[in-house]
Amino acid sequence: MANPNKAKGTQWESDVRNYLNDTAGLVDECGRFLDPFDPYNVRRPAQEGSADVGDVHAVPFVLECKNVKSPAVPTFLRQAEVEAVHAGFPYGVAVVKVPRQSVRRGRVHVGVRTWTRVRLALGLASREFANRYGFTPSLRGRDTGKWYMTTDLEAFGVLLTDVRAARE
Repeated sequence: MANPNKAKGTQWESDVRNYLNDTAGLVDECGRFLDPFDPYNVRRPAQEGSADVGDVHAVPFVLECKNVKSPAVPTFLRQAEVEAVHAGFPYGVAVVKVPRQSVRRGRVHVGVRTWTRVRLALGLASREFANRYGFTPSLRGRDTGKWYMTTDLEAFGVLLTDVRAARE
């Protein structure tokens, strides 16, 4: 790959996908899917045309993965939410790499509206949901469109498993 920044981004997307598949027990010790047809396998979709469908699909979430020096989280979240619609998924979140940290320490940012919808789908009170999955708020001024909740990829993996179990 000629562009080193694109290579870093692609590597981060692959790291996130591999981590979630591994922690969910969807792959063997060599990283091969146990069931290639399982709809819950976490995948990096091929990009098609102008309607971007996100970087990683972890049903029911679209993950917009970013490996950047200066994160613009509200912008990333808007992008993730649009891409979730394009992909036909209910939730879009942003996953930002933390420099010099393992993939499990990547920061998962969730818009307040999406956070509330996921919380209600699990039937949890706000404080219980935040505590169970390690969410902390980022309330940026009076514009609620810039508010979001943050956890790490390790806790998000647990949340993903719980959301999937609640959907069955």
